[in-house]
Amino acid sequence: MKHIIANLAQRAAEAEKSSGLLFKKLKKKPPVDLDYITHALHDQTFSKINCLLCANCCRNLGPRLSDKDIERLSKYLRIKPSSFTSRYLKLDEDGDYIFKNMPCPFLMNDNRCMVYDERPKACREYPHTDRKKFHQLLDLAGKNSSVCPAVFEILEGLKIQYMKK
Repeated sequence: MKHIIANLAQRAAEAEKSSGLLFKKLKKKPPVDLDYITHALHDQTFSKINCLLCANCCRNLGPRLSDKDIERLSKYLRIKPSSFTSRYLKLDEDGDYIFKNMPCPFLMNDNRCMVYDERPKACREYPHTDRKKFHQLLDLAGKNSSVCPAVFEILEGLKIQYMKK
């Protein structure tokens, strides 16, 4: 898995042009079967990829934490929300709370999440490839393809499916 992650950003950069063409086509007129195809590719890809061998998202992407996330995590850690915020979070340029430092402070040495059952909503939904109306998330998927090998593979599968038409 390390060799896949090591060249993922380069592979995503090389695929950026074809990804852009795919996104343009899918945004212009989203195919009625796009969600079905994307979800099938999601299931197929995640049957082969074990996130615990990767955890690249937890090392490199800082999720946005909502007030509910902060309350839930604070309660789980048995500290006040203000203490949680001052210890772990900062405001980004958009005024959203994100982790002060990466990798995630709750990522353990075995790539497991210390707060998995209470993790932020953004972490629960990542990488968003099983969501409805996937055509609305194409730009995000493009960005995520340089971090998540599963997203990269799903986008490559979508190119095979839709660029031949």
